Amino acid sequence: MNDENNITNGGCLCGAVRYEVKGPLRDIVNCHCSMCQKLHGNFGPHTKARKVNVKITNNDGLAWYKTSEVAQRGFCQKCGSSLFWEPFNLDATGIIAGSLDVTAGLKTMGHIFVGEKPDFYEITDDNPQFVQSSDGQLVNDYK
Repeated sequence: MNDENNITNGGCLCGAVRYEVKGPLRDIVNCHCSMCQKLHGNFGPHTKARKVNVKITNNDGLAWYKTSEVAQRGFCQKCGSSLFWEPFNLDATGIIAGSLDVTAGLKTMGHIFVGEKPDFYEITDDNPQFVQSSDGQLVNDYK
């Protein structure tokens, strides 16, 4: 999924929100923070793209919730699907990997906020782990 001309589509469970991403997607970073646990029931698998490359193609249900002074989260207000994590001061939109129509070519590249990870699962891969944010240390993190 690293072709600059590639278009990747995604959306929510009910179809009220659809989007497309032009160009490359960052590989998956699993966020283990307490907010992702509440939103996803576990960790949040996020890919990422530049904001200008994300286009909403059907906006019948998209809503935004400001979760902190740093970012907002986009979700479908009809079916509840979690779709986006968008920082206010970075040129990036985090995209929930499960909302993509196709994830071929993407792989997990790291884990963030492992200091907040619950005890009911283990991280068993050899990818880098960060107690808090990676602070842009991961490839294509668009810091």
